[in-house]
Amino acid sequence: MVLTFPTFTAGMVLSLSLIMAIGPQNAHVLRMGLQRQHLWITVAVCALADIVLIGLGVLGLAQLGGLSDKLQGALIGAGVLFLAVYGWQAFQRFRQPAAPVQPGGEAMAVAVPAPTSRRQAVLSALAFSWLNPHAWLDTAVLIGTASLAYGEASRSFGLGAAAGSVVWFLVLGCAAFWLGRRLNSLRIWRLLDGAVALMMWGTAVWLLASLA
Repeated sequence: MVLTFPTFTAGMVLSLSLIMAIGPQNAHVLRMGLQRQHLWITVAVCALADIVLIGLGVLGLAQLGGLSDKLQGALIGAGVLFLAVYGWQAFQRFRQPAAPVQPGGEAMAVAVPAPTSRRQAVLSALAFSWLNPHAWLDTAVLIGTASLAYGEASRSFGLGAAAGSVVWFLVLGCAAFWLGRRLNSLRIWRLLDGAVALMMWGTAVWLLASLA
């Protein structure tokens, strides 16, 4: 394998430019950070899932010409269903936020989310990573195709892209952890859930439109 710094850096820059948009995966990491539940295992699973997709793109899909139409359609359909359901759950939390009650009967201003098991956290992170067609198109297809331009150094490009994903999720996890210690009011939770619902539904509609 040819490992060159310029090619490695090019892969990292492309990966960061694709992943920095606040999509479903990033929103999920932020939410886990604000909840202060299984944040770092979520970060690790998201980063590893991206590395798998990047590897699949650089080593396989790029040479095969990308995803087949049937597979891409099935992936988009599953992604639309997942985003619609998750958006509905976020909308329900927005409509009826849960505020814990103090021993004296007065509602607290700080929202305490329902506990999430480690298994649920891992499965959710995998779902946001692998049931999101954007993740497949950006990592497996786009990065994989871009790596072809570097010939024998394509694996170096892929390693740079993988490193970019790891760096991004570590930074996002640290930011979410820092915010989780400071932004834990009921109003913040409602704003976050409302924004997540709109984003999930908007993404689902965009994906449906892409099938037309």
